[in-house]
Amino acid sequence: MSTSQVDPRDPEARIARLVDSGKYGFLIPRTNCGMIAVTATIKGNKVVIFASDATIKSGALGVAGSKVIVTAYKAAMGAQVPVIGIWHSGGARLGDGVASLDSFGEVFQSMISASGRIPQLSLVLGPTAGGGAYGPALTDVVVLAPEGRIFVTGPDVVKSVTGEDIDMALLGGPEAHKKNSGLAHIIASTEDEALENIRDLTALFANQGFMHPDVVNRDLARFVPDSKVRSYEVRPLIDGILDNESECIELLSMWAPNMTTIIGRLGGATVGVLANNPAHIGGVLDAAAGEKAARFVRTCDAFGIPLIVIADVQGFLPGAGQEWEGAVRRGAKLLHAFGESVVPRVTLITRRAYGGAYVAMNSKALGATRVFAWPKAEVSVMGAVAAVRVLHRRLLADIPNEQRESMELELAAEHEKESGGVSRAIEIGAVDEIIEPNKTRSALARIIADAPHRRGSHGNIPL
Repeated sequence: MSTSQVDPRDPEARIARLVDSGKYGFLIPRTNCGMIAVTATIKGNKVVIFASDATIKSGALGVAGSKVIVTAYKAAMGAQVPVIGIWHSGGARLGDGVASLDSFGEVFQSMISASGRIPQLSLVLGPTAGGGAYGPALTDVVVLAPEGRIFVTGPDVVKSVTGEDIDMALLGGPEAHKKNSGLAHIIASTEDEALENIRDLTALFANQGFMHPDVVNRDLARFVPDSKVRSYEVRPLIDGILDNESECIELLSMWAPNMTTIIGRLGGATVGVLANNPAHIGGVLDAAAGEKAARFVRTCDAFGIPLIVIADVQGFLPGAGQEWEGAVRRGAKLLHAFGESVVPRVTLITRRAYGGAYVAMNSKALGATRVFAWPKAEVSVMGAVAAVRVLHRRLLADIPNEQRESMELELAAEHEKESGGVSRAIEIGAVDEIIEPNKTRSALARIIADAPHRRGSHGNIPL
């Protein structure tokens, strides 16, 4: 069959575009079960791949197809290599009845058993419904292509049950998942881009490299405003810290954007970077950001990926809405994730770290390997001005309005000298060392290189 005659939904055609030189070997012979499994290499790394065959019954999965996935997982676990799922499935095969549901359960159990032990990456290229939706959701990273759709029940069922008239794209496409659900880690603009994302992720997880501490330092101060009240986008600072911007992959960039999560390389080694992003609601922690960060910390810990935490945070976002959305419960996930993490994890405080958010952003008390601060950083229960307004409210109330601002600033400077800044934090051991912005890369690399290499002994539950 000529290339022009190949159905673009054919799983072999999709796999050939993903793997090195288009070469792969079948793990088990191909049948009409709606699923195939192969072994191959991606950027020189051995992988196991299973892929929906959407040319047969829209990729619906029955007993035989489920067994293909289970076989793929057994092979990947045995070889301790990444497993990649290419999804385009209409869900369970109705003809197989309840047996197909039982088989889906076996697939889920294979994924859960492998969680945190081998990297699991999902590439969703078409509609993926029912049990097929929960497959990607159980994996470590989900990449969604433009034609990808993920939903439990399709538009027809939704309309018949709720009366809601909605199409597949709006229900479970990129627009639905990039900001609302937090399910898809990467929203690709083209299918080729989605394939390249999987290739890059495979390399970062499977070939983590070794940290070379003799990295070239860069002037990082230019990426962060001196004023603590000015907002800025944190991504340029992260790119400046990491080796190469082209090797960085941001996860969940549009969901809870006040927290940035990136996998890249420093000194040649894979690292995870978790950073407050002041460009969005001032970088404060809210319910969604706590959950997003916790999942990222656990993912890195499970696979032995060292963490760099960039703290520039005023606190937690207040409000009834946040309390009702579970800010305390979801924020506790982040505390727990850091507290149980065993990978090297270094914190850099650039401008400020206030209140409970200071603790949550990988504080020394939670076991941080090292906590650095830039010279002008401030560590405090709250901002100095806000603090003196509470501590000296009676004094300030008696001062004429035209003099109050200058008095607040004077009292704030005194308060910061006594209880804020980094000097007091160093005295009590909350901050280990003050470093200059232009020495930051080498300082981070040195600590990670010297720390024992460990990885967590837990699964990667989709928090």
